[in-house]
Amino acid sequence: MDKDEATRDRRPMKARPFLSAAGAVLLSLLLLAVGLLWTMNRQSPLQLAEQPLHLPRAARFVPRDADLSLHWLADPGRLPAYAQAVAPASQRRDARDGARQWREGVFALAGLQFGLELEPWLGEEVSLTLIDGDTNAGWVLALTSRDNDGARRFLQRFWQTRSLAGTDLQISSYRGIGVISGQGALVGHDPQPLATALIDDDLLLVASGRGVLEQALDVSQLPDQHQLGDQRLQRQVAELGKGVALLTASPHALEHWLQLPELVAQRDDLSGLVASLRPEGSTLAVDGRLGFQQALGTAPWAGLTDLTASAGGHARWLAHLQSPARLLDPSENHPLAQWFAPMLEQHLADQPAADAVVEADHGPLLWQDQPEGWLLATRPQNPARDAVDARLQEQGLTRSELEGDGEVLSVWTRLVRQRGRQPGVDAQLAVAQVRSSGLNWWGESLMALALRQNGRALQPRLNQWQELTASSQPAQALLLADEPARALLGQWRPWALLQVMAGRPLQDQVRGLAFAIDVDHQEQGGTEIPLHARLELG
Repeated sequence: MDKDEATRDRRPMKARPFLSAAGAVLLSLLLLAVGLLWTMNRQSPLQLAEQPLHLPRAARFVPRDADLSLHWLADPGRLPAYAQAVAPASQRRDARDGARQWREGVFALAGLQFGLELEPWLGEEVSLTLIDGDTNAGWVLALTSRDNDGARRFLQRFWQTRSLAGTDLQISSYRGIGVISGQGALVGHDPQPLATALIDDDLLLVASGRGVLEQALDVSQLPDQHQLGDQRLQRQVAELGKGVALLTASPHALEHWLQLPELVAQRDDLSGLVASLRPEGSTLAVDGRLGFQQALGTAPWAGLTDLTASAGGHARWLAHLQSPARLLDPSENHPLAQWFAPMLEQHLADQPAADAVVEADHGPLLWQDQPEGWLLATRPQNPARDAVDARLQEQGLTRSELEGDGEVLSVWTRLVRQRGRQPGVDAQLAVAQVRSSGLNWWGESLMALALRQNGRALQPRLNQWQELTASSQPAQALLLADEPARALLGQWRPWALLQVMAGRPLQDQVRGLAFAIDVDHQEQGGTEIPLHARLELG
């Protein structure tokens, strides 16, 4: 294997840090939401996707500064049936059983048995709140009842069963609401501190302790502290439009739960994330808003000019970037630059020829990773070829011009010493460039450059691009085929937890991933950066 082949063989491993950072937040959202594809009622996925997004009544008990909240707006009782309906015929039974096991595992984390305790009465709305406070850290689960007696009957059986198992119960009243607390454990299970409160007969709060539950009841009395009274959140939910789930995350949760890089997560002006989920057949679509409390103090990121019209190639992943030079500017403090620049630099560290093009490009840039090597497309005069040539000459490369097939091909090579029986020197290609279809094309190899004419091979990535841009204005976008998407998910720890709850590997179900970050805009004195993602499942 020669040096070029070895370098290409190592490229997927080197690309992972860049892809991991680029997708951390939205992949995390998708991971939290992947089970929601199955939480459908008797309506079809297309009908359910038209469901207006809204804050449920349980949002009154969720503090605005909660670490993380997830509101499910579809019936979890339909999970196994829907999983069976959308699975291939040969896998329907496995899909149904896996969905049932996943659902049982999720509620088991709260010490509840879905099939025995919840399924007969549980309604369509389920909300989970995670609180990471100094005094009352824990969680609150809000469950709606299909009737006025279901939740009450559950409470009676729930605490009676645990009392018989040796649980000491404390029954009291807080703010006029009956509160029951104790070490809620069944025989043979580790005890867990639990507290419950029944609201208006049809809304049940289950918390990880009495203190956390009392905090939720306190918040419900103060409109300026709970989510339901948050006018900005109400506006964001209305703008997100439709969906079956709503997620909010604080800056702390973005860093510690959803793995947003700390340069962005620890900004003083970051207010958090709001995101929605909607199913579109076998695809999960996520739309989000990354919010900042004030104007960013830097120019808004410009929108992309589409360069895909004449593109082709065997892209394992494709990135469409606006102003890579600005991303890599060390003086730039825009969140997008803080987010992507370190990983972009790391990805380019071992690719100096590509770095010479990318760092000088003010965008837009179309970047493909192929088995035959990287392929870049830029506008004709941006970056200027002479500027790139100067940077490549500093790396010891020499430019030559070749003519053929009506095109003028520029190649940059370096002389390398040959070893073996016939020692000598050889010209090793570092980058080739050609002007075609109104664009400058830069390739790591002649084969990569030739593949730009194979539009059919690139069609799967182009389909992802068209779906993303149908309702967004991207400033940056990343489109991944199945293998890079699976590798990216495989590096995320909660994905492993989800597979444990499902009782089976989920990697093979991933068919692709696409996401985009839109142009930032001003909203009520602050700034919001829209985010979009689509996870394709098989």
